[in-house]
Amino acid sequence: MSIADNFKTVIDRIAAVAKRAGRDISTIKLIVVTKTVDPVRIREAVAAGAMILGENRVQEAKEKFERLGSIASWHLIGHLQTNKAKYAVKFFNMIHSVDHIDLAREIDRQAAKTRKVQNVLIEVSIAGEEAKAGVTIEGVTDLLKEAAKLKNIAIKGLMTMPPFSDDPEKARPYFRKLRELAEAIVKDNTPNVCMQELSMGMSGDFEVAIEEGATMVRVGTAIFGERT
Repeated sequence: MSIADNFKTVIDRIAAVAKRAGRDISTIKLIVVTKTVDPVRIREAVAAGAMILGENRVQEAKEKFERLGSIASWHLIGHLQTNKAKYAVKFFNMIHSVDHIDLAREIDRQAAKTRKVQNVLIEVSIAGEEAKAGVTIEGVTDLLKEAAKLKNIAIKGLMTMPPFSDDPEKARPYFRKLRELAEAIVKDNTPNVCMQELSMGMSGDFEVAIEEGATMVRVGTAIFGERT
């Protein structure tokens, strides 16, 4: 199947699960993950309807942006090192992976230089896996309170990655926990903190994520095929 066919299949699956869950499809954004995908194939995805492209690495995204420009909205979904923040602010409409205050402050500092307000999500390690990035559940409140003081970032919600499993149902408790955490944050009513976005779910489990409240799903393999 072509990239366009795969893209349509994913959109149809999103629509079906949204209907099943009693959700408006317009509240669910598809982030097409373009890690290792060449610009020609990215253009095919955009022609098929992709509006948001997700990249894992700043350097790879920089090279693609220089060739493709603003053909879509670019999101950084991978880990961000503090010393790469100045590039991330330049190229990305949203950064999904803020997990410590030093990174938030550097993003804020770099955004201020160009008078930009950088949209960010707080990455949470729901499972507490040491090998994965993300602030702990216990550390979220303190991070939010400090990051909310910064003038040139806008906190839009949360992101998580559950432990890898071939069974989508095993991811459900982690997705549900992120949604419950966002609901608790809303009740705290912290100034300058918005919880409109939940970035969770990938090719293997995005339907479960939508059932649990995802507003952004990150899908690459189901559109471009397995990466080499």
